[in-house]
Amino acid sequence: QVQLVESGGGLVQPGGSLRLSCSASGITLDYYAIAWFRQAPGKGREGVSAVSSSGASVTYANSVKGRFTISRDNARNTVHLQMNGLKPEDTAVYYCAASGFTTASITEEDLYDYWGQGTQVSVSS
Repeated sequence: QVQLVESGGGLVQPGGSLRLSCSASGITLDYYAIAWFRQAPGKGREGVSAVSSSGASVTYANSVKGRFTISRDNARNTVHLQMNGLKPEDTAVYYCAASGFTTASITEEDLYDYWGQGTQVSVSS
């Protein structure tokens, strides 16, 4: 059974940092493109960042460019999202997702086969 589990969320002050992790069981993430999506209260889900299966291609939403970094840790079957310079508008539930297509995409949710349950990120003073 495939399972993705997000961790690392929490409450942080504006300007702070968090590192989210997406750990997998039942699949080897090396063969999957991985993306992070988020959903804020009362809003639709949006793509935040994605990395191709090879790690050679990454993409970010304009709203997080320069602040967030996605990385793969294949030895631990985990993908991280380092979030720096957090803003109140980053408050959302963050989900990781795995796609059997190798290309990183944050706009085509239908490409993603497996989804985690989400982790809450709250940015507030």
